[in-house]
Amino acid sequence: MTPQQLYGLWERQQWQSQTIDLEQDKRDWEALTQQQRDEAIYTLSAFFIGEERVTTEFSGLVMAYADEQEEAFLATQQVDEARHMQFFDRFHGEVLERDGGLHDRLERARQDVTGAFTTLFDETLVQEARKLIENPKDLEAKVDFITTYHMVIEGTLALTGQHFLLRFCEDNGILPGFAEGFGNIARDEHRHVAYGTWFLQQQSADPGMAQRIQDKLVELLPVAAGVLVPPGYSLGDDYTIMGYTSQEQNEYAFTALSRRLKVIGVGLPVAA
Repeated sequence: MTPQQLYGLWERQQWQSQTIDLEQDKRDWEALTQQQRDEAIYTLSAFFIGEERVTTEFSGLVMAYADEQEEAFLATQQVDEARHMQFFDRFHGEVLERDGGLHDRLERARQDVTGAFTTLFDETLVQEARKLIENPKDLEAKVDFITTYHMVIEGTLALTGQHFLLRFCEDNGILPGFAEGFGNIARDEHRHVAYGTWFLQQQSADPGMAQRIQDKLVELLPVAAGVLVPPGYSLGDDYTIMGYTSQEQNEYAFTALSRRLKVIGVGLPVAA
């Protein structure tokens, strides 16, 4: 889908983060075992911080638009990310009962994430965004940012986390408000990833750009693999979280990325 088509889809798929009913979610969260809550918190906190990071760091890509249709769509994505952050702030405040304002809850959530997460979101993503802010006309910087964000962060990590968190809610018949809001977020993210796939498909016709996409994936996929690993485990460990195995999680992430790279026309990098 082109940016103009995706903009039209955005207009048809509006939702409100502040009106979703979380009362049953409060009761369901209290009924979970401590282990279930502990296992869910890493993913919930990672999404909360991730949405804030992208809201903050997305301006460079909006500035890098090629035409007015792309400009309009990219502006909608930044609005989406702010809405996602607001929804997670509500959930952390009302359901997890974390006191303070949005900033306070974000700082508390940072205690739940790992070094790999910090590397990807606070270092790599920020660096890629700064390059675009300094020179929005830098096409190579734009390719790097979209590969980092739309392919690795959204198209691999976010879609994997969404799949298993929503499956956890469905399999256990719990957290209906969260499932509604997070389902809306997942729909938004699919729209965003569709844009990134479209853009990189256009650029991959240039062999140099296709190689650049692959090189960026080679750089980031080991870090992304580490982001999927919850606290208390190391990359390569077998574990089960929220009832799902590390193998299930890794296979889903691999399939999600492979499918999009096939559309783009770039092969999945082979480990050395």
